[in-house]
Amino acid sequence: MIPRYSRPEMVSIWSPETKFRIWFEIEAHACDALAELGVIPKEAAKTIWEKGGKATFDIARIDEIERETKHDVIAFLTHLAEIVGPDARFVHQGMTSSDVLDTCFNVQLMRATDLLLKDMDTLLAALKHRAFEHKNTVCIGRSHGIHAEPVTFGLKMAQAYAEFDRCRARLAAVREEIATCAISGAVGTFANIDPRIEEHVAAAMGLKPEPVSTQVIPRDRHAMYFATLGVIASSIERLATEIRHLQRTEVLEAEEFFSKGQKGSSAMPHKRNPVLTENLTGLARMVRSYAFPAMENVALWHERDISHSSVERMIGPDATVTLDFALARLTGVVENLVVYPERMIGNMDRLGGLVHSQRILLALTQAGVSREDAYRLVQRNAMKVWESYQTSGNAEVDFLDSLLSDKEVRAALSEEEIRSRFNLDYHTRQVDTIFSRVFGSN
Repeated sequence: MIPRYSRPEMVSIWSPETKFRIWFEIEAHACDALAELGVIPKEAAKTIWEKGGKATFDIARIDEIERETKHDVIAFLTHLAEIVGPDARFVHQGMTSSDVLDTCFNVQLMRATDLLLKDMDTLLAALKHRAFEHKNTVCIGRSHGIHAEPVTFGLKMAQAYAEFDRCRARLAAVREEIATCAISGAVGTFANIDPRIEEHVAAAMGLKPEPVSTQVIPRDRHAMYFATLGVIASSIERLATEIRHLQRTEVLEAEEFFSKGQKGSSAMPHKRNPVLTENLTGLARMVRSYAFPAMENVALWHERDISHSSVERMIGPDATVTLDFALARLTGVVENLVVYPERMIGNMDRLGGLVHSQRILLALTQAGVSREDAYRLVQRNAMKVWESYQTSGNAEVDFLDSLLSDKEVRAALSEEEIRSRFNLDYHTRQVDTIFSRVFGSN
């Protein structure tokens, strides 16, 4: 987590101040439940809230204690005792460190996910706006990077919307996955703490009790969480890569907004580079990389070990902070993307009408020509266009003219039948149907 790729609200979730405040709330809520059950005095629970709730925890002091104790939770509890006084002896009754650490980690992940869900909503709104704006902006579709048949730029944005809508649903699902609490004591048996304490803390923190915590919350939950972040990152990269390809000089159908005073290269003043989407590609690689160690964390020894701890101290903040930044950056790219409809048509026209080859193939088969012969006839004429394109970058042979002069083609199809297959509207006639599937009736 570095400042260059961080936003303050997400960073604050992972700050020491936030962490220790959550630790205190877990302990204080547990004290409330202990007091209700008569395990500790109610006045003690009240004092703990009054003194600890108003306190500003001294990070330097906690670090100082930890240097001696070599234990972060004990260091915090020692500092809390300095603040609360004698009643602090009732804090952490029957609990173990993982009760605090794991419950806190899940609270932080929940809060981080809430921000990510907001990010997704903002991105989805931007994609929807651009999709409808360019619903009928015709451009060439490409397969294998090669011209295929016409699509619209709005369909490209609609596809991205549908993908990120699925991502949002997955993110909401894994928020539920990690929203569990463990206050079960050593090895998770509740031997020294009543299960009702866990139920109370869980309700107070917006969590659910973990069915079997074995002293730690099972890490399959977290593996699924970070894997989901990795999938979202992959979707970010897919759209970023599409934009990067569209911005290539030879294509230039869309490009990132280039602001006044912006510089593209320290050496070449003419450059306008897709730096934001290239950056997003790199950030996506980082977020994906956190999924693998999260999966390796699942296999802990017996009831617990702490091999997962160092991993999660890194990937928890880094994955969520990086994804938060990436989603916000992608939203800005989409909102400000410059689209060139005339260039799209120009690029499509450079291949002299080849985009209509399938329609001629189908027309020939419907006229009684075998598919094999129909393919041969269409390809024969198409290759003439390709060969002329290869020499100059623009087709010097027109596909329609070539077909009209082909005696075998004309034996099966009239001039009108051939010309009628060169209509761009035919390729976009189902755009409304696709949009209704993606966006509903609005």
